Amino acid sequence: MHKEPEKSGYEHSGFPVKQKEGPFMKTAAFFDIDGTLYREVFMKELFKRMIRSEIIKEEDWFTQVKPYYDKYDRRVGSYDDYLIKMANIYTLAIKGYHRSFIEHIIHNVVRDMGLRNYLFTRNRIKWHKNEGHKVLTISGSPIELVREMASLHDFDDYRGSIYPMDEKECYTGEVLPMWDGKSKQNAIFEFRDLYDIDLDASYAYGDTAGDFTMFKLVGHPVLVNPTRELVNLVLQDPEVRKKAEVAVERKDIIYHVKIDDLDID
Repeated sequence: MHKEPEKSGYEHSGFPVKQKEGPFMKTAAFFDIDGTLYREVFMKELFKRMIRSEIIKEEDWFTQVKPYYDKYDRRVGSYDDYLIKMANIYTLAIKGYHRSFIEHIIHNVVRDMGLRNYLFTRNRIKWHKNEGHKVLTISGSPIELVREMASLHDFDDYRGSIYPMDEKECYTGEVLPMWDGKSKQNAIFEFRDLYDIDLDASYAYGDTAGDFTMFKLVGHPVLVNPTRELVNLVLQDPEVRKKAEVAVERKDIIYHVKIDDLDID
């Protein structure tokens, strides 16, 4: 169990109060990408490019993915169900393709879309860098895409969903996911041991239920434009609820909200 941090909340500048690190240990900031840094869902943009390249059939979008998107868009379905459905189709669609072809498409997507970010998250990455913290990303997006985003935004290290390849570097149609809570938890433990990280002094930023395990592990969880499911998980956990912060960005305004002030219908 992690102790409650000595201080919590934000200074008037909108940045957190500086925390003390444990002796000889490092503070880290763990960031999700889709919906937390990137303003939309990278997999959706990948789908568009792969439809143009005839890797994915356009009918697969309309018959298999769009129904999930429409339910989420009408707020009667789960955001996570929509993402997982896209990931499942992506996994099968890239089977047999050489890594260079898929990486070329992903490179172009990040080149064109990688700076469509939330201002709040971009500023927080900069702040953590200035404080000398380890800045790390753990994302359910394909590892090839996460690698490109890590380079673009100067993350110190990254983890993403791995799509295995055969000896010819062609995708096998399998996936080792990083979008679920258990995988993200294991990634944090791996980073902790690799970089000697003090989790009580560290931060995590996420927007969906898959990020909740990260919030349980760190001293400073921050919900960024969170889904209802994530908010409910936090509200139901007294320890996380006590230390959580919420940031909501709409238009060009960032709102810092106390978790207990949220009115969930």
